[in-house]
Amino acid sequence: MSIIWDNYESEKHFDELITEKGKAREPSRKLVKHIGQMEVDELDKRRQMAEATIQEMGISFTVYTEEGNIDRAWPFDIIPRTILSRQWKTTADGLQQRLKALNMFINDLYHDQQIIKDGIIPEHIISKSKNFRPECVGVTPAHGVWANICGTDLVRDADGKFYVLEDNLRVPSGVSYMLENRAITKRVLPEMFEKENILPVDDYTSQLFDMLASLSPRDVEDPEIVVMTPGIFNSAYFEHAFLAQQMGVELVEGDDLFVGDDDCVYMKTISGPERVDFIYRRIDDEFLDPEAFNKESVLGVPGLMRAWKAGNVALANAPGAGVADDKVVYAYVPQIIEYYLNEKPILPNVETFLCEYEDQREYVLANLDKLVVKPANESGGYGMLVGPHSTKKDQAKFAELIKDNPRNYIAQPTLSLSTAPTLISSGNLEPRHLDLRPFILQGKETYVTTGGLTRVAMKKGSLVVNSSQGGGSKDTWIVDTEVK
Repeated sequence: MSIIWDNYESEKHFDELITEKGKAREPSRKLVKHIGQMEVDELDKRRQMAEATIQEMGISFTVYTEEGNIDRAWPFDIIPRTILSRQWKTTADGLQQRLKALNMFINDLYHDQQIIKDGIIPEHIISKSKNFRPECVGVTPAHGVWANICGTDLVRDADGKFYVLEDNLRVPSGVSYMLENRAITKRVLPEMFEKENILPVDDYTSQLFDMLASLSPRDVEDPEIVVMTPGIFNSAYFEHAFLAQQMGVELVEGDDLFVGDDDCVYMKTISGPERVDFIYRRIDDEFLDPEAFNKESVLGVPGLMRAWKAGNVALANAPGAGVADDKVVYAYVPQIIEYYLNEKPILPNVETFLCEYEDQREYVLANLDKLVVKPANESGGYGMLVGPHSTKKDQAKFAELIKDNPRNYIAQPTLSLSTAPTLISSGNLEPRHLDLRPFILQGKETYVTTGGLTRVAMKKGSLVVNSSQGGGSKDTWIVDTEVK
């Protein structure tokens, strides 16, 4: 260890790089040694280089405020997070198992609902889910897969073991930042990619394209694929444009498409209408088609659901997939895996209390100062209560919300989230809490990213990692230490 590491303390939580005795963990040894050999000025120069690269590459995200939408440069920390490849192999197996079971579950819900008939999940859990779409009943997407793209949030508790915090099955975002984080790190720490066997992540967009193309309803050599965005004011617009550019496909808005009399989808081009085979949509269900859902929507395409149900266009993720995105459904995923696959879950859930059940609700109401309370269908870190960081007023407000609509709330213990060294100021490394969002693709085959998007709570002591709530990110290295 060197002067840079002298004051770094990691005893309070499981640290991704440093043990409680102050030694580097197996996958981080070369990285810790390399950083330790730097002068403080040199480390600061690398940080400035990262900031300049982010500006040069135009990597940004949008934050919604009362004053208006604000575009911000992507918040990035140059110290990577490291994970051992043999541990990641087990984690990836668990992610594939989970998505396979969830897709079987969604397909069952829109057909026989056998899992409800067999008493595994109460009927009202589904009937009261705002993301169950009656319009999708009877439809079967290719291979019975409704969620082709999933972003599953993982956390490590004090025991160093990965737990699933939630599944994102509607329009999961963040993969572009995972890819850009690697590009930035290769500029900032190029020598480490020569010293260390860091597994690559840059095949994601080719894997995504191949998966989407394989699901085309037409058997053509070059199916027409488009990425459908709500527009430039969406917080994830950078990602929409990035993925379209990387896959070499068109980025479109709802006005660029129309459904013809033959119930096929066409894109308006200067040379006339061109049939579209696959839409990677980044628009929520309710805005997708004003004929089927929100009649006021100007973002979608009238008749799109008609074309999809007729089998003339494929959509990812399929409408209705969000029924498994519900945090109440999340609590049942271990049973869902056992029911459909006859296997024990490889990755455990975080302990979860369902407020709709009286005994669990009473426990939650009596322990609001210790628990994290979440609404069933919010995202981005909004609408939740982090008990230990809340006021009595906050707790009273949530008590009323829970009593008014118990089905809509779950609670979980406040986890001792793992930390990683984060460059806070010149030469000053401090532990910050983080999570991990790997991305899983499922079509005929299943693919898991090598690592994922590591999100960091940049505020000291904070457990909220979302960029919209002041969080940042860092590169995730899956390190194979067994290759000589």
